[in-house]
Amino acid sequence: MKKNHTLIIGSGIVGATLALKLAQDKMPVTLIDARPERDESAWQDVLSKRDARVYALSMASINLLKDIGAWQHIAASKRKADYSQMQVWQLNGMGELLFGESEGIGAEDNSSKTHEPILLGSMVEPAVIEHALWQRLHEEDVSDYLTLIAGHKVVNMDWLGAQQGYRVILDNGEAIDTRLLVGADGRGSFVRQQAGIGVDTLDYKQTAICCAIQTEKPHQATARQAMLPTGTLALLPLADITDADKTNPQHWQSIVWTLPRNQALALIEEEDRFIADKLAAASNYELGAINQIESIASFPLAAQQAKSYVADNLVLIGDAAHGVHPLAGQGLNLGMLDVQVLCEQLAHDFTRSDGTLWGSNQTLRHYERSRRPHNSLMMHSFSALNWLFAGSLGQMRPVQQIRNEGMYRVSKIKPLMRLFAKQASGV
Repeated sequence: MKKNHTLIIGSGIVGATLALKLAQDKMPVTLIDARPERDESAWQDVLSKRDARVYALSMASINLLKDIGAWQHIAASKRKADYSQMQVWQLNGMGELLFGESEGIGAEDNSSKTHEPILLGSMVEPAVIEHALWQRLHEEDVSDYLTLIAGHKVVNMDWLGAQQGYRVILDNGEAIDTRLLVGADGRGSFVRQQAGIGVDTLDYKQTAICCAIQTEKPHQATARQAMLPTGTLALLPLADITDADKTNPQHWQSIVWTLPRNQALALIEEEDRFIADKLAAASNYELGAINQIESIASFPLAAQQAKSYVADNLVLIGDAAHGVHPLAGQGLNLGMLDVQVLCEQLAHDFTRSDGTLWGSNQTLRHYERSRRPHNSLMMHSFSALNWLFAGSLGQMRPVQQIRNEGMYRVSKIKPLMRLFAKQASGV
């Protein structure tokens, strides 16, 4: 077995990004994915369909994907929708916040702009990111340091002591020893459960309806979010993928519509046209009528946080460690920040110890102290915003007036708005 070996369980976006980052730094790493590996033909079949889901990648996440060589594949695919503006408003109030390049909101033509808009981030479908990572995982410059095991589940993991680390058993009987075990296996993390790490959960009693819509008006590189009494409604730009899209660009959006659970489950049973009309009305026809609607799905909303991100020779990243409300679209971005901080801490301690420390308890505790308070703040902030707008107290007239006035006053403080935009970009 190679020296300073790292084993990552879960090859989703966060796990694969960590594996590539370590391999680029010439640190031997094995990545285990329970899903069977797709070939290029299978990937193209997946990518031929428009996905209603989209990740709002911050500039920090994009820079990390550039660093590991995956963003170049995404850019080449042209399956991304960059955004340079964010618009947040209340349907029945005067409060509105506009981040980024304010010119062009509500205009039909952006040709009057004399400067290049500042990019805040990019909306990318999950499969597009995963395909780019899959391509990168198979390139020669990382192959000497990266081993990918696909189509096999981990069935057991035993801690052998601080010096040896973990022994992991796969469903085919293969045993792998590792100094550092990384759980990147999602909200229901097997690694977290086997390590005996508990989780704190907050059920919002809300359900999100997700779909793709084609709107009457173009999105103009703007991510929009309406703060409604029933929950948030996000309208996020989608990439144009067909020839018809490219002839009439910027008319497809990804929708995440948060509603009380019973209301959402009842609505999802209605005809597509009925749902489309309800969506257009809920957005106050911000982008006009909805011409088409595709891929309607729903999922319950809950926040969760692992009681600890680390144990001896073990660390949790991404959704295995934390999950937040989707109202700000920051779930994946928080996981990508986990990767960045963990890699920096591992490399720092490895270098200063002349190559003797890898995944030590001290290193992992430094990572936890950096990431857990920040993620907790984000989780509670998103919960508070959801409660402020969609909770019963938020519907009281005095609270509405204070909220409206607060949003109006903040919108007039340009330095503060620029700070918010910078925070949203993650850089």
